[in-house]
Amino acid sequence: MSLGALYVVSGPSGAGKSTVCKLVREKLGINLSISATSRKPRTGEENGIDYFFLSPQEFEEKIQNGEFLEYANVHGNYYGTLKSEVEERLKKGEKIILEIDVQGGVQIKEKFPTANLIFFKTATKEELEKRLRGRNTDSEEVIQKRLKNSLKELEYEDKYEQVIINNKIEQACEDLISIIEKNGVK
Repeated sequence: MSLGALYVVSGPSGAGKSTVCKLVREKLGINLSISATSRKPRTGEENGIDYFFLSPQEFEEKIQNGEFLEYANVHGNYYGTLKSEVEERLKKGEKIILEIDVQGGVQIKEKFPTANLIFFKTATKEELEKRLRGRNTDSEEVIQKRLKNSLKELEYEDKYEQVIINNKIEQACEDLISIIEKNGVK
């Protein structure tokens, strides 16, 4: 059996990655690799479904044990992809979507040259800020930190093979589906 296909979706917080990926996964039956994080769960998030929620100490132990394919400290919290989550599914020939930060995307490409890197962004900074505020989940301090970090994240756009400007969810879904269908299993 051939290896599956790996799609890495990154971009600033508020660009709509999670919403679009969820809709596309449901439509195409593609698995999302569940990332690990040291941040606290948001309302409605479940361990093992949305993320593997770990304490900072547990996360650091897994780093020391070499259990991550990639990891980074983003907005003061660890985020990472467990090797076991990806390798097992690829061996089964599955398509996988990784929804990770830009630094992690670059790390993945180095380890998996056949990975398809897809960058999500909003058309303007103002739209990004509007979306972050519309979540009603973060303090003003966190929103300002995310906006500042988003400018840094936008510098990674040229390292990605595809860019989706998420103006409308429906169009962004069609764009992502098109990329997946064109690339297929490498």
